[in-house]
Amino acid sequence: MNTPFGQHPLAGRFNALDPAMVAAAVEVDGRRTTGRFVVLNSYENRVYELELDDGSRVVGKFYRPGRWSRDALLDEHDFLLDLEEAEVPVAAPLELDDEGETLGELTGEAAGIHYAVYPKTRGRVPQEFDDDQLVQLGEWLARLHDVGAAGTAEHRPALTPGTYGRANLSFLLENGVLPDAARDGYAFTVEALCDRIEPLFRDVPTHRIHGDCHPGNLLWTPDGPVFLDFDDMLTGPAVQDVWMLVPSYDAEGDRQRQVLLEGYRAERDFPDEWLRLVEPLRALRFVHYAAWIARRWEDPIFQRTFGHFGTVRYWQQETLDLREQLARLDHADL
Repeated sequence: MNTPFGQHPLAGRFNALDPAMVAAAVEVDGRRTTGRFVVLNSYENRVYELELDDGSRVVGKFYRPGRWSRDALLDEHDFLLDLEEAEVPVAAPLELDDEGETLGELTGEAAGIHYAVYPKTRGRVPQEFDDDQLVQLGEWLARLHDVGAAGTAEHRPALTPGTYGRANLSFLLENGVLPDAARDGYAFTVEALCDRIEPLFRDVPTHRIHGDCHPGNLLWTPDGPVFLDFDDMLTGPAVQDVWMLVPSYDAEGDRQRQVLLEGYRAERDFPDEWLRLVEPLRALRFVHYAAWIARRWEDPIFQRTFGHFGTVRYWQQETLDLREQLARLDHADL
């Protein structure tokens, strides 16, 4: 698929970051690397685990240029530092200089590419949770949301049908991403979805949330969970983080969400009516995810990974999935 909206001027440099540039960025505030490093899986950013000369390891995260402004990246860092201060288990950015700065910027031809350094966190990525873990996870998520509600993220978006639904649809339409054979059906379905769910978001409080809180962004340690990768943090309803931790459609998914909420409600209020946003939020993620791929299509990693993207069959399946979500909403009589 070819897209007409071009690529960021720094895309080529970002896609070709070399070990010397990565090491030089990390070697600040007295840190020295041994030259040993591992490239970690990440579609959005470039992430490297590096060994320091004292035997410890850190993670260097180089942010995709053009996605977030410096102020928006600092919103992420501020949230992480607030969470660390409140003793919520996260990997917060390390200081890069004596003034306490946590966000760096490459120089020379790569000027404009921002980066941060994080401590290496050890643990296992959970494949599934037992009930005790769900309760513990709910308790920590409530504390994370308490911290989120105590501050703001002025330079981050809000998760609404307008931002995740209509705005993403406008991007896809205006940039000719949708093939003619699938364009009208997809656009009509997204508009119908947004019309259907917008009233459900009224009067639901919002605050800083993780935003992409699926199990792959957790590590489980002997002390419990550690929340990772706040790159998608935004302002939104608390239930976004809840359903992403327990995403199943079925009765077992409903039961597991209730177990997680047992722990959550021991720390923080969560009315049952907020759960009516689970399926609307799931549907909005479908739209947002498609637009996310389209915006990064110039990146070779995306073309290799999502080779099926952009075909008529792809968009027809997306339309069908969204219509199934509408049917779930009607069945639930929300």
